[in-house]
This record gives sequence, structure tokens and C-alpha cells, in this order.
Amino acid sequence: MTVFHARQAARRAVATALAAGATALAAVAAPGIGVAHAQSSQTQPSQSQPALSDVASLGKLIFNDPSLSASGRMSCASCHSPAHAYGPPNGLAAQLGGSDLRSQGSRAVPTLGYVLNRTPVWTHVQAASVFERLTDADSPPAGGFAWDGRYNTLHDQALFPLFNPNEMANRDTADVAAKLERAPYAARFKQLFGETIFVSKDAAVHQAMQAVERFELEEPGFHSYTSKFDAYLDGKAEFTASEMRGKKLFDDPNGGNCASCHIDQVGANGAHPLFTDFQFEALGVPRNPELRANRDPKYYDKGLCGPVRTDVSSNKNYCGLFKTPTLRNVATRGVFFHNGRFHTLRDALRFYVERDTNPEKWYPKDRQGHVVKFDDLPVAERVNVDIVDEPLTRKPGGKPAWNARDIDDVIAFLKTLDDGYLPSNPPTAGARFVKVSAPIKRQ
Repeated sequence: MTVFHARQAARRAVATALAAGATALAAVAAPGIGVAHAQSSQTQPSQSQPALSDVASLGKLIFNDPSLSASGRMSCASCHSPAHAYGPPNGLAAQLGGSDLRSQGSRAVPTLGYVLNRTPVWTHVQAASVFERLTDADSPPAGGFAWDGRYNTLHDQALFPLFNPNEMANRDTADVAAKLERAPYAARFKQLFGETIFVSKDAAVHQAMQAVERFELEEPGFHSYTSKFDAYLDGKAEFTASEMRGKKLFDDPNGGNCASCHIDQVGANGAHPLFTDFQFEALGVPRNPELRANRDPKYYDKGLCGPVRTDVSSNKNYCGLFKTPTLRNVATRGVFFHNGRFHTLRDALRFYVERDTNPEKWYPKDRQGHVVKFDDLPVAERVNVDIVDEPLTRKPGGKPAWNARDIDDVIAFLKTLDDGYLPSNPPTAGARFVKVSAPIKRQ
């Protein structure tokens, strides 16, 4: 059993602390953001969207510029589509890129929505006592950007796609700097960063990624808080009976237990929740034959311990752990989990509650007819998969935490997390809304 399967009380305590401290940690995670910005992000947005700074406006152009790729047809927005909640614009398990747009990545594209200014830096707070570290009271690691948390700043994260052969596939910084110097916004780039900015290719690319970071932090569309759930928290909407049942199923620690990782409570500072605790978990998602990398039977994506992230790969307890994603706008997605194994929200939820009660539905069988659970990890590292937190504790032939109607209701609730909600009717007199002890704020 992995030492990172926290008891529910311990996990909830860690998660609450992370949620409460996310704003302060965000300032560390994104250097260059002053105290004034961190404070202003706590306030309610005005009715009219604030104008972007000059640097952020330039970053928006760079974010949407396909000429910065080897193919000339791929930009940041190609995978993180503004029209799709800054997630992938399709249901491909992994997006196609490279110089000819035929090279496949190895992971599903995560959304950039809601987590950019709230993600804490990568950390693993361990108990001082060796005994506690060897019990399931030890907390899991948390923070950082990407599925494996390998970046602590947005500008570092933005560099990776530029040079990844399966994405924008540039050769080096000189290649990217030359494209920036030829871009229609090159004069604007010089105005902001100096006439000699392109003398140093590394400096030019660094400033470009800083501009992308500013755009991602300033653009309200990355965190608009316009869902029905937000309106519900503000007392401006009421849930249907199905949505309310779904929320109760989502919250039930003896059932779906989703809220233990996908926090749906208002933060200590009154902030609307992001539906993630930023922690890492091994769920044992089945191997995905749609990924070309998986054609090699010796290839395994082990999350925190490789092959993409390498700095903590010596810790075998990390193998199979991936960061818990936000569930905001989850019902708009066409691909789920780090390896894109599922393409409907219903199948993702069914796997979650039937993984252990009906494993034959989700995993292959060996030559002897035995179900091979957790087949997307090497045998020795399957012990890291969570089997101690509900509903992942159940036995074959047992009753799943949810039935078909329950899943319908949970989906109804999750759809309230989609942005763009427009109430058709005002709340009725005497409608019952969520009660909170602190003013509700957004970030």
C-alpha cells in the first residue's frame, strides 16, 4: 500500500489548508505578480471586463500564433481552445502535432481554466516521524503545473510545447526567436522589451513566455465563474432535484467521496471552489490502446516518476500518481483522465465506481482468464494505486457506490459547473440557497 493514501480526515485537513493558502502560494508560483495583483484577484470582477495590460495583450497574440510552430499550423490555442474552456477542442486521447501535425502526444491535454493563478508550487510535506511516513496518515504531494506537476511557473510550462517534437516541434530558442522577430507584432515586442531584445535569443523567448503568462493570468475568460454553481453560491439560482441529489452523492464520504479531492466548499477567504485539491492520486486507469506510445508493451506513463518528469523518479512511491484536475467545465470535455482512456463523462464515472466491483468491464484478461487490474503500470508499482479511499475499497461482485440513476444525477450536478449559465427564470420567493459564513469572493 502506498504511503500517500491519506486517511480521509488527514486528506481533508491538507486539502482545506491548500485551498485556504492557494492565493498566497499563487504569488510564489507565478513570479512577477505583485502584491497588488494578488489582492485584486480576491475581489468581485466588475460588470465590464478590465482591459489587458500591454504585456498581456502581446501574450494573447503569442498564445494564438500558429506561426511559432514547425508546422505553421499549431498554437497554444490549438490545444487549449478558448471556445472549449481552454481545454482540447476534440475528443482525441492525445493531440496531434509535430512538423506535419501527425505526431501524437502521450497524454490528454488538461484545461488551463481556473487553476492558473491558484496552483501552489510543487511540494510534498512529510511527517517528521518515520513511523508516520510509513502509515497511510502521510499526505500526498501537491502542486505544480501539468499532469506531473513538474513546472512551478507558467512561463516555464509554456516553454515545453515549443520544443516538444509532438507539439510545436521547434529546434531551439534561436528558431523560436527568429519566428518572433518575423511576426506581425515584432515592433510591439521591441517597444515593450527594448529595441535590442532579439540580440539575445534566449532573452527574447523568455520574455515571450512571460507575456503568455501575463495573458493567462489577466484574461478573465480563464476564470469567469459564470456557471450555475456560481450563481447558486451567490443565491441567484436554485438546483433542480436531480442536481441536488447529484451534489449529495458527490459529497457523500461513504459513497462517491468525490469532494475529498475535488473540493466544492467555499474557501476560507470566501473564494468560490476550484474542484481540485491540487494533490496527486493513483487511480489505476486502464491502459489506452489509442495512444501510439502504448504499442510498446514496455512503455508505461508513471506520472510523477517518469518518463516525462525525472527529478523525483527515484521515489517509487510516486509511480502512477497524477494530479487531480479541476472539474469546472468537465461536462464539456470529450476526453478524461491523464491518458485519455474515456471519451464520455458517463464512462469516466462508471469506471470510478465499478473499478473494483466489476473490474472485468474495464481491464483485460490474461491467458488464464484472470482480470489484470491496473494494467497501465508495471506489476511492482500497482501497489501504489488507491484501494483505501471510498469508493475504491470495494470487492468484485459487490454493489457499486452509484447505480445508473445516481450517475445521471451526478452528471446533472457536474453540468452546473459549465460556464456561460444564463438563468431562464429568477429564483422563486423563499428559495433555499446555500448558506456561507463569509462573503463569497472570486479569484
